[in-house]
Amino acid sequence: MPSKNIKKKPDINTELKIKSAARVVFQKKGYAATRTRDIAEEAQVNLALITYYFRSKEKLFQLIMVETLANFFQKLGLLFNDEASTLEEKVQLIAEKYTDLLLEDPEIPLFIMSEIRSHGAAVLKNIPVAGNIMQSVFMKQYKEAVQKGKIIQMEPIHFLINLLGLVVFPFVNSPTIKKVGDLTNRQFEQLMQERKKLIPVWINAMCHAR
Repeated sequence: MPSKNIKKKPDINTELKIKSAARVVFQKKGYAATRTRDIAEEAQVNLALITYYFRSKEKLFQLIMVETLANFFQKLGLLFNDEASTLEEKVQLIAEKYTDLLLEDPEIPLFIMSEIRSHGAAVLKNIPVAGNIMQSVFMKQYKEAVQKGKIIQMEPIHFLINLLGLVVFPFVNSPTIKKVGDLTNRQFEQLMQERKKLIPVWINAMCHAR
């Protein structure tokens, strides 16, 4: 007869359920405004299970934040280090794939930005952001294009800010954009679909401005 004292194995489905719920609540409310009870209610689990699986709200948040950042920058890194695509093709792919990503999960940019401001040092130390991007194939191609006179001289970080800013900013400030443009959610999505084609055009114009 099995002993009653044998410790029950963690249920991976429950753990994933809590993580999924925590991601939703943290992205909507941020770390400070989120209560452990909010996560339990979203996951429809007993409050004690969150402590059982993740020990504390802080540790659960750190896990979600690192996973979110890693996913965001890992996809960016794959595009930036693709040896087969040209600089122009990379710009187009970044505009397309990241617009699609943010349309699927529009809370990501604001969540990342607001929480990095509050917990930047603790979170970013686990994500080698700067090294991966600034030493990428993308940046090497950009510098080669500048040296060959194909595009104007510009600090590489400006080029990066311009590209990512054009993709990300509308999602960060979507409530204002929807209000100013009197846009429904559907109309905003259509506007973002149009931007996927326009961003490479704008970047190209900036790179050749004199």
